[in-house]
Amino acid sequence: MHLVLHGGFGEKGRTCIGVVSGGFALLLDAGVKTSAAGRADYYPAITPEALRTYDAMLVTHGHEDHVAALGWCLARGLRAPVYMTAQTRRDSEDALAGYATAAERACVRSARIEPLQPRAPLALGPLRIELGRSGHVAGGVWCVVDDGAVRFGYCGDMVPASPVFAMDPLPRCDAVALDASYADDDVSMHARAAQVAAWVQRHARGCMLPTPLYGRSAELLVALPGPAWLAPGLREALVAQAADHDSLAAGAHAALTARLALARDWREGMPLPAAPLLCHDAMGLAGPARALLEEARNVRHPVLFTGHLPDGSPGARMVAGGEADWIRLPTHPTRSENVAVAARTGAHLVLGHSCDPSGLARLAAHVPALSVDALTGNRIEL
Repeated sequence: MHLVLHGGFGEKGRTCIGVVSGGFALLLDAGVKTSAAGRADYYPAITPEALRTYDAMLVTHGHEDHVAALGWCLARGLRAPVYMTAQTRRDSEDALAGYATAAERACVRSARIEPLQPRAPLALGPLRIELGRSGHVAGGVWCVVDDGAVRFGYCGDMVPASPVFAMDPLPRCDAVALDASYADDDVSMHARAAQVAAWVQRHARGCMLPTPLYGRSAELLVALPGPAWLAPGLREALVAQAADHDSLAAGAHAALTARLALARDWREGMPLPAAPLLCHDAMGLAGPARALLEEARNVRHPVLFTGHLPDGSPGARMVAGGEADWIRLPTHPTRSENVAVAARTGAHLVLGHSCDPSGLARLAAHVPALSVDALTGNRIEL
């Protein structure tokens, strides 16, 4: 078995990795790098010739850095069936609407999409694939690819301790690619949720919290100290997540349902409410957040960002200019959680995706098997 790192290694965004064994090639994820819009590295580093060699593709979840290049891959030569859960297929439509061209979206609509079920094994050619819930978003999965000689675990994005989404423990692997988004940051979800709640309480006259439609939106809603307002599209997304019982952690359905019953719907033309307003997307690059953040800047309305802000995004500019605050709500593993995942798998080779080289070096001080030299463009023999 060998791996081809097409994106997301030594960088944040455009996550994409090939797994090749026994004459069969499997592509895992195909995202965009939102900080590179208009540049060649916006898309994965993969040629049309290479795309035509893949026999199947698996998408772990529907966020833009893992799926928004799907139509681009299909337009450039990928002819393989694409496997994803029903929830990921739904989420992908929103990610593609914000980050893919009309032609790319048309390619996805005509593609052969095959269903996945978390915790239901999948056989593709000579490969047996184990799947588990990732804890990152409803319908999100990790996978372990087994060719009978080597077991490779790919985490996609994961959250071991989400208060909303359940994560299944990874099994033993020979090699594993961790979600290294936070490098060596070790502040827990519980501590950061308390910080977010305290910030909202300090801005009781009204504030704005940009969020992805799926995943962090549910965790933010649960973390808020009181009722919230929801921008267009968010109620439907939150209702869908609350209804996905199999993806939820214990007690999460009741908590989400109760918060949704208290939430109110904001519509265009209404004044900004004297309460927290959740809007998407999380960076101000797409969705209602684009216009809402401009309005917030004009009237100096408090804004809190809680996730990754790519260089040049409206969110990054607002935080840099002192026009917004930022508190990271962990929707990726903390340092201690990645240490525990690596130890549980027993992998002799650990890779880290969605992290720059300096962050990987800091994490490697705690995960000795972590390779800091595995970068986009590399081929790795297992």
